[in-house]
Parts: sequence; C-alpha cells; structure tokens
Amino acid sequence: MIDLISISFDQPDLNDRLETLNADGLDQLDFGVIGFDSKTVVRLYNEFESKAAGLTSQRVLGHPLFTVVAPCMNNFLVAQRFEDAVETGTALDVTIDYVLTLRMRPVKVALRLLAAPRAAIRYLLVNRRS
Repeated sequence: MIDLISISFDQPDLNDRLETLNADGLDQLDFGVIGFDSKTVVRLYNEFESKAAGLTSQRVLGHPLFTVVAPCMNNFLVAQRFEDAVETGTALDVTIDYVLTLRMRPVKVALRLLAAPRAAIRYLLVNRRS
C-alpha cells in the first residue's frame, strides 16, 4: 500500500506513484489530478480537482480534456507539450505557472504535466496552493 502522506505534488517519481493509486487513493491527495488517455479523453478525475474546479466527475469523465473540459489549456504551453512528448517518444515532466480562466475568476496555479512513453494514462496535475 502506498503511503498517501508521502505523495506530494513536486516529488520526482510522481508519475510512477500515481499509476499505483486507485480512485480512492487519488481522492485523498491534496492537489488536483486529471488523467487522460491517448485520445485526450479524461479517464481519472480526483475529488480535490472536482471541488476546486466546480465540475463533477460526471461532467468531466469520458470527455476530451483540451476541447470540452478545459479548452483554456488547449495551447502550446499545455496541450502541445503532451503532443510533442508523444511524437518524440520522450517522457514529459514539467511544472509551469499558469492562470486558469474558464468558468471561474482567474486563479493562479502550478500545473505539472506528466507523461511516460507508451503509458496508457497521462497526467495533468493542478496545485492551487501558493
């Protein structure tokens, strides 16, 4: 069993740790987790992100991340980085400062983009803490 207290937004092996968690484990994290597949369809969405964004899992799961759920991230800073990693077959692990603007007042966050070559799920993590 993974010690959830030891899982933090900025730890180096986070992609591997996230892959070991089930939905209940993801819901215990203190940052947002959005997991999506190769077609950018959202497959994982934790409770922290649901509450912070004001979007229910029913409204998010099964929908394309960058065109339906979060079109404000359909740009070269976020979506394009995932595409580039897939095209080059390289791992992606980058944290960027970002401002979320869709369906809410502007909110400063840190986004962590995680993707491993040939992995079934890619992760977009949202840290709303300053």
